[in-house]
This record gives sequence, structure tokens and C-alpha cells, in this order.
Amino acid sequence: MFSGIVEEVGEVIETIDSSDGRRLKIKAGAILRDAVLGESISVSGCCLTVVDFGQDWFAVDAVIETLRRTKTGRFEKGSKVNLEKALRVSDRLGGHIVTGHIDTVGRVAEIIEEGFSYLVTFTSEPRWSTYFVEKGSVCVDGVSLTVADCGPVTEEDDFWFKVALIPHTWEVTTLGSLAVGSGVNIETDIIARYVARLTNREELLAQKTAQ
Repeated sequence: MFSGIVEEVGEVIETIDSSDGRRLKIKAGAILRDAVLGESISVSGCCLTVVDFGQDWFAVDAVIETLRRTKTGRFEKGSKVNLEKALRVSDRLGGHIVTGHIDTVGRVAEIIEEGFSYLVTFTSEPRWSTYFVEKGSVCVDGVSLTVADCGPVTEEDDFWFKVALIPHTWEVTTLGSLAVGSGVNIETDIIARYVARLTNREELLAQKTAQ
């Protein structure tokens, strides 16, 4: 479990592809002070397991399902990634509840400077529109963000949502390097997903009862 508060930005220094998936070797610093094999680290939003590490690097394996669902397969040597260690039970939850399980890859549609902030519009598949609400939470590339605005629930058109990024977030995460067309890992709010699932279940049960 994570909070979406990025601890540092790492750099991919090696990628190894195989028929089983992809191994990433990532250069990092502070996040490795108490590193242990088998622990979970959020890499730009993806919960990945540490399979090896050294003084200033660690390695993780991304299985085929992860490559299918996320942009991990697009990382190359030199790519910057947002890093966060898994939460302890005693930690403050500064962002929101993040699982590290990516739902989809979205795209940057527009970036507008507003005062000292950046208003960024993302698009994604319409199937995810159910889980968004204005002032709700979303995790983009491992960063916990507040939904500033969003489109209606839809089944046909591309869905869109907006976030407002403060200078600190823009400067200390990889979001500052976004451009129109950039792909991003998106994890919708886990609570919204459960509510939608339960609501749909109640509707189906009501329909069966009425038949």
C-alpha cells in the first residue's frame, strides 16, 4: 500500500527483456537506506518487488500483465521514474490510499499554466469514467492528485479529467516533464471502485428480484 507521495525520482540505468517479462535496474538514493529483498516499491505508480539491489541501485521484474497494463514496457535507459516505498502502519497518509495496481495508461491532452500552477488534462478509456468525481482522488504515475474537473460518465467517447499541479509537484516528480501526448500510468480511487462494484451488484440483484 502507498500514499502517492513521491519520495524521490530515480533513473532507469538498464532494461533486460525476456519472454517472461522485463527487468528494470533503477538508480536511486535515499529510498535504498533500509532496502531489503522482496519489499515493494512504487515505480511511477506500479507496485514492483525488489529482486536485487546495490549501494545506489535496485532491480525489479515486471511480468507480462504489468507490461500489458502499464507504460513500464516503454521505459528505456535514462527514463526518470517516481519512487515511493510501501507504507508502514504508523505512517501518515499524506495522499490517498494507493495500491500500486495500475488500471490503464492515459494520455496528456493539454497543459495550461494558471498563475503558478499547471492545469493538466488527461484522457483515458471511457470505461474508467465511473470512478472519477470532481475533488476526488486519482494517482498519476505514482503521484496522488486531486481531480479538479472531469467529464461525464460515458461508454462511447474518450473520457477526460483535469488536475492542477502546484510548483512543488511539478519540480520534484516526473510530472514536470510531461508534454501533450505523453503516456501516464493511471490508478483510479480504490474506494470508488468498490462502491461502483457494490452498487452494480445491488442493481443486478434488484433486477433479478423484479423478474
